[in-house]
Amino acid sequence: MTTTRRLRAGATALLLCAGTALAACGSGGDADADPTPTLRTPPTPDVPSSTPTGSGKYADAFSATREDSVYPEIGDPLVDALHYDLGLEWDPSRDVLTGTQVLTFRATADSPTIPLDFNEQLAISELTVDGTPAGHAVEGTRLTVEHPVEADGQYELALTYSGTPRTAPAPSERQDFAQGVGWSITPEHETWTLQEPYGAFTWYAVNDQPADKAFYDFTLTSPAPLQGVANGELRKSTKDGGRTTNAWHLAEPASSYLVTVAFGDYQRTDLESASGVPIQIWTDADEEPLPGGLGTTPDAVDWLEDLLGPYPFDTLGIVVVDGSSGMETQTMITLGNNDYSLSPAVVVHEVAHHWYGNTVSPADWSDVWMNEGMAMYLQGMWEAEQEGVHIGQKMDDWAMFEARLREDAGPPGAFDPTKFGNSNIYYGPALMWHELREDVGDEVFFDLVREWPASQENGNADRTEYLAWIEDTLDEELSDFFDAWLLGEQQPPRD
Repeated sequence: MTTTRRLRAGATALLLCAGTALAACGSGGDADADPTPTLRTPPTPDVPSSTPTGSGKYADAFSATREDSVYPEIGDPLVDALHYDLGLEWDPSRDVLTGTQVLTFRATADSPTIPLDFNEQLAISELTVDGTPAGHAVEGTRLTVEHPVEADGQYELALTYSGTPRTAPAPSERQDFAQGVGWSITPEHETWTLQEPYGAFTWYAVNDQPADKAFYDFTLTSPAPLQGVANGELRKSTKDGGRTTNAWHLAEPASSYLVTVAFGDYQRTDLESASGVPIQIWTDADEEPLPGGLGTTPDAVDWLEDLLGPYPFDTLGIVVVDGSSGMETQTMITLGNNDYSLSPAVVVHEVAHHWYGNTVSPADWSDVWMNEGMAMYLQGMWEAEQEGVHIGQKMDDWAMFEARLREDAGPPGAFDPTKFGNSNIYYGPALMWHELREDVGDEVFFDLVREWPASQENGNADRTEYLAWIEDTLDEELSDFFDAWLLGEQQPPRD
């Protein structure tokens, strides 16, 4: 997820300057500095991962589930989702979604019931567990299925449902969250989704918490010319009786907030990075095929691979929707159709999340800074390079307003839960990473940056695990440093 134009503009106003380049108010920098360090691979520290070892074809989706510390009312640690098979049909003439779903999951404890996140707008017509009909009830955002489960047992829960989805209120002040989270319907009866920190429950039955990763398959049907776009690889596209059906397969497990589905009248443009990553751009069929900075997507992949190593997934895509935000939905980035969301800087930011946020995801929403801080720092490096200024100048400019962001929404690691996604979780951690880089040097710093996502592929982590990994790698105790930047009410002193 990227910061909004509104928040960035407000921060820029603190600098008493206008425009999109925060560094424009600086005093110049080292335009000849080479931002690309020499990389080496350090030994992997002996810090165990919290991700459990699974078995079978869904082994990579075994998760160490938990109750979220920020939004405990959403998600339940009893359920470890392994695979969602979603058949979704969109009827734009009635704004009705019909869904057939099979959820394969592992129970983490004995229980007389199965708890999931769902909603009352979608009526369930049939529900079975392992083929046997099961009683169920939906209250608020909680679906309770009357079927016993045993610890470590695997089950298939199938349901059929239909209705008009509605967005849910977002725990945020951001303008681009004003429409809510979850399933959005446009005035033209097209659809798109945004579910950070939650909202997937508005359109399927889900364990809607980031620690729980699962595989996904989507079969999306709509009347032509509309077609469905989702995460992963487009395996098959058919047209029959005036309807289009697209089948998508996501080959790596994803947290529910990283899933996307959009129905629209799209055109597709195929690109490729220098390393051979296939890239699909899905845009309005009546508009430019590559609006804004979307044509720079291969360059963004190339630039990031130089710093972070090989792109961690098989495919990459971008779908442009009738919104105003940018979201790093896994392998199919969701971008709103405005100048800022479509800018090259945002493309770099959202692609960077595929290393920081997607292949390794936060286990708890208190650690969203782990995603946004590094993606923001990498975006800042890219911006500095484009502007011909030194990264230190960019950080000096950001530091001028970071204290105000921290004061408004709380420290990055202990933010106000009603202000999810405020700029405090972006800029403070970005400054923190630059301070660490200054202390340890480019070579060591970028070894850390490269090795962490590679060592945690398809996993989750919290700050205890992450920071212990860094300290073990550096053989240095840094708790005071990290506590000051992540939990301090005031901006720490900078070197």
